Amino acid sequence: MNSIKTQGNLTGEFLISEGEGRISREQIVVVKGDALPAGQLLGTIGTGEYAPYNNTATDGSEVVSAILYGRLAASGESRPAVGIVRLAEVAAQLLNGLDAPAREDLAAHYVIVR
Repeated sequence: MNSIKTQGNLTGEFLISEGEGRISREQIVVVKGDALPAGQLLGTIGTGEYAPYNNTATDGSEVVSAILYGRLAASGESRPAVGIVRLAEVAAQLLNGLDAPAREDLAAHYVIVR
């Protein structure tokens, strides 16, 4: 019996365009936890680390401040990563967690959702 596996988003696949010279990217630290796909929306929590976007939270993760550039493996420790934080165009269908408030949060960082 054959099984079908899905690959998920590739690193940076959600990007339509970004600022020259990597001005759109920052080195970030993502909280410990489950594996996350490229294109995961992230918010900044009180520790300065990034956590998956959750618009019902009250710890800072309810405001999108970055998009995870590449996949992250599950970990019991905080993880270094790259985030798109400004000046970019992104494909809506390749973002994980996108809703109307997230679109507004991204627009405030000059990240345009197409």
